[in-house]
Amino acid sequence: MSDTHNSQNAHGGHGFETVAIHAGNTADPLTGAVVPPIYQVSTYKQDGVGGLRGGYEYSRSANPTRTALEENLAALEGGRRGLAFASGLAAEDCLLRTLLSPGDHVVIPNDAYGGTFRLFAKVVSRWGVEWSVADTSDPASVRAALTPKTKVIWVETPSNPLLGITDIAAVAQVAREAGARLVVDNTFASPYLQQPLALGADVVVHSLTKYMGGHSDVVGGALIVADPALGEELAYHQNAMGAVAGPMDAWLVLRGIKTLPVRMDRHSENATRVADMLSRHARVTRVLYPGLPEHPGHEVAAKQMKAFGGMVSFQVEGGEEAAVAVCDRAKLFTLGESLGGVESLIEHPGRMTHASVAGSALEVPGDLVRLSVGIESADDLLADLQQALG
Repeated sequence: MSDTHNSQNAHGGHGFETVAIHAGNTADPLTGAVVPPIYQVSTYKQDGVGGLRGGYEYSRSANPTRTALEENLAALEGGRRGLAFASGLAAEDCLLRTLLSPGDHVVIPNDAYGGTFRLFAKVVSRWGVEWSVADTSDPASVRAALTPKTKVIWVETPSNPLLGITDIAAVAQVAREAGARLVVDNTFASPYLQQPLALGADVVVHSLTKYMGGHSDVVGGALIVADPALGEELAYHQNAMGAVAGPMDAWLVLRGIKTLPVRMDRHSENATRVADMLSRHARVTRVLYPGLPEHPGHEVAAKQMKAFGGMVSFQVEGGEEAAVAVCDRAKLFTLGESLGGVESLIEHPGRMTHASVAGSALEVPGDLVRLSVGIESADDLLADLQQALG
């Protein structure tokens, strides 16, 4: 696996772990507090008309706690500007309305978060934006889906829920040739495991709710960009639309990020053990985890990721009802949507997180179970899955 994404050169002379703890987290000048305060405030006293103290006037436009998070996000992804939103979908909505106009075209992946698909299929399409589906793990498929009006190529890697892998550098080249922007949803990997901007992406999207927050106690989203001019455009639209991260949410994500490296190491270790066990289980017909050598994207993942992450999906014999039964029998794995928290979760994508893609090119198999492998004792997790499988 690549060490590029954890190198000191990528983070201004410091290692990723150091940046995660210190970027944006300067000591409070008034008290010396080592943690940025929660500025639970809506407006700010101005030093005369138009005289903004520190650039702050109203917390939709900017808030010091959110600024700290945004600086941290930009540093971790190696970007020039980071923006924090009320949710991942709020970030995506702002991005799409900034980059696209009626008549434009987007290439979307054939495996993606159901909420992202819903945004394209049910919301943005009503605005006159067209979209086509491509297998983004195959650059030729992406190229074939392009039209003269393509402005954005959208990628998830690893993808949700089938854990597909896209060669970011290869698709970035396709995007450059087409004059399109490459957007990479980096939620499953986190910047600790993968840094798309360094591989040629234009924009990175995160659901901060997941691994970045890491404790299932906050909802948030983020955009990080390499181009400062695009960052300014996004900031303008963020302020105009208003779906910003609140100060408490920003503070919670900042706190979570400080332990992101150690958490992701354990998530990856546990998920590897889970995937190995499932691949040997008689009732499991297929395991989807990029850390397995037989995974079709294994070599690309090993090249562009530091480790393979904490998400594992698998298919079971007996079809959809059998998959639902496995979810129902799990005890330590909590039945629930979302992912990326310290606790392990189990779900049935077809009936839960991906119900919105039913009947589309993104429809997921009925016999599929998705795991968010937490940081509990791996032996306990294995025992729970074995009893759930029966």
